[in-house]
Amino acid sequence: MIALVIVCCLYVLCSALLLGYGLQCYILTCFFLRKRKGKIAAQRETMQYYYGIEDDSAFPKVVTQLPMYNEKTVASRVIRACAAMDYPLSRHEIQVLDDSNDETKGYIDETVAELQAQGVNIKTIRRASRAGFKAGALQYGLEQTDAEFVAIFDADFVPPADFLKKSVAFFVNKPKLGLVQGRWTHLNKQASMITRGQAMGIDGHFMVEQAARSWNGWFMNFNGTAGIFRVSAIHASGGWQHDTLTEDMDLSYRMQLAGWETEYVPELAVPAEIPEDMNAFKNQQFRWAKGSIQTAMKIIPLLIKQKVPPFKFIQAVLHLTHYVVHPLMFMIAVLTMPVLFFVKITLAPMWLVMVISGMILATSGPSTMYMVSQHYLGNRARKQFLFIPVMMLIGTGLAVNNCKAVLEAVLKIESPFNRTPKKGEARAKAGYKPIKDITCIVEIALALYCFIGLKLFFGYTNFFVTPFLALYASGFLFVGILSIAHFRRPESIDMKFFGRKISEAPVFKLLPVLLPLCFLS
Repeated sequence: MIALVIVCCLYVLCSALLLGYGLQCYILTCFFLRKRKGKIAAQRETMQYYYGIEDDSAFPKVVTQLPMYNEKTVASRVIRACAAMDYPLSRHEIQVLDDSNDETKGYIDETVAELQAQGVNIKTIRRASRAGFKAGALQYGLEQTDAEFVAIFDADFVPPADFLKKSVAFFVNKPKLGLVQGRWTHLNKQASMITRGQAMGIDGHFMVEQAARSWNGWFMNFNGTAGIFRVSAIHASGGWQHDTLTEDMDLSYRMQLAGWETEYVPELAVPAEIPEDMNAFKNQQFRWAKGSIQTAMKIIPLLIKQKVPPFKFIQAVLHLTHYVVHPLMFMIAVLTMPVLFFVKITLAPMWLVMVISGMILATSGPSTMYMVSQHYLGNRARKQFLFIPVMMLIGTGLAVNNCKAVLEAVLKIESPFNRTPKKGEARAKAGYKPIKDITCIVEIALALYCFIGLKLFFGYTNFFVTPFLALYASGFLFVGILSIAHFRRPESIDMKFFGRKISEAPVFKLLPVLLPLCFLS
């Protein structure tokens, strides 16, 4: 009896928290719409500041940092794009921060030598070790420049020629502005249904969420790339630190807590690649999820200590802990069947309508935000609406992968900074393979579990839960099958789970028993 009460309370708690995160999307959308018109007009005017100025000395010195680790497919592309940026050569330095240990070194050396011969101020910086991974490389590069500002681009980005001239303009007469963040766009959005679904999610974050946070004075995070910092702000805030996997979010929060301001500019667009391989996408999401929770555990005590205003504090906590939605979804998927089996709830018509309306309202929050972002990006909302189901399947199916990431963060299990493989240029066809793990098997097993629950309880008085069981089952199955389909090498058998080979994981030994049970109905 006590166990049943605990399960029911846990189920209600998870549902309530998911409701809160869903309603947060409406808040972000409303605050975005309230500020959009005035901010966009003002930002457009600001971006024109340096146009027409011919005196090179009027431009501040900028260093562009390109952190890389085994990026042979995209290294030359991003280096050439940065060298082609419209900014005085005497005021622009490029640092290729190369930690590679494969043939990427050759591609970089060849490209850098060619550009140096053309008069570009560019150099390659290599360290003795990868200490601190990306954060360590960025900090090491800052120690070797006297530039006032630093722009940062990951290897899969292709910055436009006007990025520096437009972004630096925001720092004029704003001595406390520490960061300007641009918006990510997509080089390969049309590659597949997966990339289109991802693109819609990224657009929602960058067009609505980041704008709402920045324009209303809330905490906003640097997204690791396509942004430019005031170097003095980085140093004054403690520099780049590598105790989390999202050093970008960590630094940007520390900067704002130290009194520095941020500016998000949606029209400062920088295209990048979206992972086309499901396993590569899961690797990326794992890193972001784990890093975000690590950062939350580090930053939230600082927010409390500084006595941040209540509403701003709530927004920061929801932002930092956003990936908690995936463990919540995982828990609901697991607990729904026992709750439906032991608890029969009969609601009056009015209460039933209220409950169903609340559930629909919460689950529609993210979709509403995404559709608003598509509208203001100039995309036809009716056409984009067709990709909402794909995005929902991907978002739901990632619950296992990201639940594992959140759990590792909470338990303080260390893991390396694993790069996301990129497709890149055709000349480097031998690309990199993503890390594979046991989550695909767990996803399929959980999908079967949810399908059994759907079959057993479809038509009960608790029928309003069945659509969510259907969504969970379909999402887990979708992501699990695609993960297996995208395995391309025999060494898939070396998949790992929490750092152990699949054959050594206890769950693997139970699969022969668990899987047949999933089919019993």
